[in-house]
Amino acid sequence: MFLTKLLLILSIQMPTLPYANNALEPVISEQTIEFHYGKHLQGYVNTLNGLIKDTEFDGKSIEELVKTVPEGPMYNNAGQILNHTLYFTQFKSPVKDNRPEGKIAKAINESFGSFDNFKAEFQKAAATVFGSGWAWLSQDKDGKLVITKEPNGGNPLRNGLNPIYGLDVWEHAYYLDYQNRRADHIAATWDIVDWKVVESRLK
Repeated sequence: MFLTKLLLILSIQMPTLPYANNALEPVISEQTIEFHYGKHLQGYVNTLNGLIKDTEFDGKSIEELVKTVPEGPMYNNAGQILNHTLYFTQFKSPVKDNRPEGKIAKAINESFGSFDNFKAEFQKAAATVFGSGWAWLSQDKDGKLVITKEPNGGNPLRNGLNPIYGLDVWEHAYYLDYQNRRADHIAATWDIVDWKVVESRLK
């Protein structure tokens, strides 16, 4: 009972997965979801709640925290929570030849020439993140889509961009399933992107 009450008053909560832990297999295994979502993300949430308790940042949304907290542990944990919230809620069960349609497809074509061009550019960005970090598809202030790379727990929101799709290339995101084959993991994830969710993040 005490634990339940404690969880209710924490500022930052875990996002709810919109699918079962095994729904992304074979692209991302149930075991990886259990560790990545259940342990890594939970750890960031627990740590950030401890860091912001009784500070000026207590009670702010995760987006506000990413924009305003100082560099260091607060930003690292806030960034990773926002990153992983966007990450885990952008997937669905695998679909072969999974391609965007409608508004998001038009935006990708206008910014990159074609979906295949976008895929190639995004895969290159994700594969060449040095060490741990993220590759992002975001909107700039003019509405154009851009690809960026962020080290560690960085999020494009910090730089005035609107992140709509992010790929985690920390080893904990793929090592149980792909070992050191980051490029294979990146290529496989196209099958699980929920493009309707990505489109819903456009402004």
